[in-house]
Amino acid sequence: MPINLPGKFAIGIAAAVILSSPALAQRGASCHDGMSFPQFLASLKQDAAKAGVSQHAIAAASPYLVYDQGIVNRDRGQRVFGQIFTVFAGRMASESRRVRGQRLIKKYARAFARAENEYGVPPAVITAFWALESDFGAVQGKLPTLRSLVSLAYDCRRAQMFHDETIAALKIIDRGDLTPARMIGSWAGELGQTQFLPRHYLDYAVDYDGDGHRDLLRSAPDVIGSTANYLATGLKWRRGEPWLQEVQVPPNLPWQESDLAIRHPRAKWAKWGVTLASGRPLPNDNLPASLLLPMGRHGPAFLAYPNFAAYTEWNNSLIYSTTAAYLATRIAGAAPMRKPSHPVAQLSHNELRELQRLLAKRGHDVGKIDGILGQKSRIAVKAMQLKYGLPADAWPTADLLARLRAGG
Repeated sequence: MPINLPGKFAIGIAAAVILSSPALAQRGASCHDGMSFPQFLASLKQDAAKAGVSQHAIAAASPYLVYDQGIVNRDRGQRVFGQIFTVFAGRMASESRRVRGQRLIKKYARAFARAENEYGVPPAVITAFWALESDFGAVQGKLPTLRSLVSLAYDCRRAQMFHDETIAALKIIDRGDLTPARMIGSWAGELGQTQFLPRHYLDYAVDYDGDGHRDLLRSAPDVIGSTANYLATGLKWRRGEPWLQEVQVPPNLPWQESDLAIRHPRAKWAKWGVTLASGRPLPNDNLPASLLLPMGRHGPAFLAYPNFAAYTEWNNSLIYSTTAAYLATRIAGAAPMRKPSHPVAQLSHNELRELQRLLAKRGHDVGKIDGILGQKSRIAVKAMQLKYGLPADAWPTADLLARLRAGG
């Protein structure tokens, strides 16, 4: 569930004009056997009927199943998170959101208690996603969901994914949870106050307010129960276990061990000198944890527990997932994040692009060369740090860039 905050609905060109575009026809030809959009839509409706969607639901949805080139343009132009963690978290995990989250936990105490009892997901975890995805329901999007889904299904970038999401949306209508007119959300087709894709809505939405409908747009109890169900059933949340904990790290830590793919018992991290953020010792137990350094060894440090995997599954941006997990700890009562003792040196956008190009020339897969430090770029940085004998904390530095420029 990306954190794509929707903008104003763009009124596009008339469908007949859009569909006559040669470029659009070529995109259709490349992954839909040359079908025009009307032909593609007829085929999709047949697939929906085969999947059990009633003709009544298909007919009700049909006026909304229209192509919008503006949606496709937005999908192709979307950006990933380019801010560093402390800046992004400072804005998204604000004190006001912590306070409001705690108030909402009290307001909907019955629903939160039921969700924790049934699914094992703490209220703070649910509330943090509620905050980041829609600002507690205030920003859910203003675009017709069916229009977004069918446009992205006809486009070739993620055609099968959105074909299936469109059919899931039709099933939601058929089930009686939402009408086509009420199915309004983000440009990417996400729905509700925690921004579920239709397949997640269909599979995990629950009726917690007892009105016979699963309404994730307006019913806070339904949002609470459904988010807990998705985390527990879909993302395998582990009952009674932590998710993230701020720590202090010593200067002589074996930095190559700081990786979400590497887990050690807390007792081993304690042996290496890792302590709680307060300076007190870690519990001397076997609970597995990874050391997460979102800004390298001089920035904030966290132990990420197995439940942190639910965050990276929810959104694979490390900046987003760490922020959501951190906000949940704050709502649950943790102290504010410690500030680094001195500013963390950061390469400029252009320097990061150059770094990525140099890493790619050496055979590393850095993904898109965009000046944004994604997971693939971090892995490549760490590999070169190990080669050069530098502290392997996966944070790009001027020293590493200089060595790559020198061609060593």
